[in-house]
Amino acid sequence: MLSYDELTSPERELWDAFPEGRRVDLRTGAPGDDRVTEGGRWGRERTVRATVIAALLLNANAARQGTVACLRLAGARVSGHLNLAGAQVAHALWLEECWFEEGVDLSGASARSIAITGSRVPGLEAGMVRVDGRLDLRRSRLERGPASPFHRRATALSLINAHVSGAVNLGGAEIAAPGEWAVSAGGLVAEGGVYCQDGFVAHGEVRLMGAQLPGGLHMRGALLESPAPRGAVLALDNAAASTLDFSGGFTAGGTVRLRGAQVTDRLTFEGAVLNGPPGGGPALVAMMAQAADFDLTLARPPSGTVDLRGAQVSYLHDGDHSWPDVVELDGFVYGSIRAGGTGRRREAVGHRDSVARRVAWIRRSPGYSPQPYEQLAGWYRKAGHDDDARRVLLAKQRHRRRILHPAARAWGHLLDATVGYGYRPWLAGVWLLALTLLGTLSFAAHSPEPVKRDEGAPFHPLVYTLDLLIPIGNLGQRTAWYWPEAGMQGLAYLLVAFGWVLTTAVIAGVTRALQKN
Repeated sequence: MLSYDELTSPERELWDAFPEGRRVDLRTGAPGDDRVTEGGRWGRERTVRATVIAALLLNANAARQGTVACLRLAGARVSGHLNLAGAQVAHALWLEECWFEEGVDLSGASARSIAITGSRVPGLEAGMVRVDGRLDLRRSRLERGPASPFHRRATALSLINAHVSGAVNLGGAEIAAPGEWAVSAGGLVAEGGVYCQDGFVAHGEVRLMGAQLPGGLHMRGALLESPAPRGAVLALDNAAASTLDFSGGFTAGGTVRLRGAQVTDRLTFEGAVLNGPPGGGPALVAMMAQAADFDLTLARPPSGTVDLRGAQVSYLHDGDHSWPDVVELDGFVYGSIRAGGTGRRREAVGHRDSVARRVAWIRRSPGYSPQPYEQLAGWYRKAGHDDDARRVLLAKQRHRRRILHPAARAWGHLLDATVGYGYRPWLAGVWLLALTLLGTLSFAAHSPEPVKRDEGAPFHPLVYTLDLLIPIGNLGQRTAWYWPEAGMQGLAYLLVAFGWVLTTAVIAGVTRALQKN
């Protein structure tokens, strides 16, 4: 138990100010002396023991009637380990530009608003903490501390299964745990959201797996680097948030992992840079993720793969720099696409170059999968562009042909050249016209023999050719004449075979057009 006589001069000042909530400022006013980076040199006149702070927060000096007790301290060197694990802290804590010799332990504590701003802290353990107000760590530098009971790996900031009624504000903070976990906040519930903006930097992995963020995660302009060995700098697996904002120059030097994340409103990477791990690996993994609005208009193409397998979004925004060389799209479902080119130029849905770009986008997927083609064709149909949908489905058949055995590939090439796999039925008409011209000119240069002399209609090359090519009906020519030359008779048989195939294709094409397929 502390006695007043044992307190140093700055501690007595803090002790006396606490019941009335007055701020104690130990800064000298000289910029060089007040820099937190120089806190290790601060002397006894600016030192407050962590045990004194803990004692005040645990009612060692009761509040006076008509006042609200609050611990407000600035410019202090905090000696010793500030241990409030499991405590019921009934007073707000506000520390500004303080230098901590050792880490802070708030694990399992219940507290009102906590603010440690502009300070240097060698590890903040706040697993399972309950904060009725906000948790404010703006402009602070948190460094890697020792391993905690909640996880074996060292971390700079632990918020595992914490519950914050207000916001978690990390604006301008620097969290340093290179190659380790900079932030470990699996299961965090932050009703007011998490804000990592205004120059936020993390050296190490930021883990928010399974976090519940009704107020969203805001990382506009943040810098994440020095990934863990697995290569991830941000892990939001199975997290639920209203908004995930990685825009305005957000830069990731490792994998951004959103596997199974659910975003009720906007997921945006507008103007972001996704570099991927230094040793290679995916830049973005969003398998099974869900979002209402997904903006991937990046500042430059990702250096690693983008994995969207099984993801579902209502609106997809992409641009010239959105996609790397390899994109995983199998199972990716979207309701609408808006594409922005240079100068935010929007592409017109249904243009041929639009279809070509979209097909090239799908071709970035390794291997062959029919679903991305079917998804894109379905989107064009919903937009009323049936011709574009057929172009996509034709591209699907051509891609599929690559994985077939040689005989099937040869047959596929024949179908493609003659009728475009049924998606270009007009090709059959072109072939019919060309074969009609070929037959007419060939038969006109030779003389056939009548089947029965002095019977039947006179020979007419054009009508004879049409009689061979059109399998339905009889124009009276093919049964009345035959060719003694084997070559001409072979040509006649060939025209009959092509006539069956091409006429069937024309009928199928007309039926497909009438059905608006």
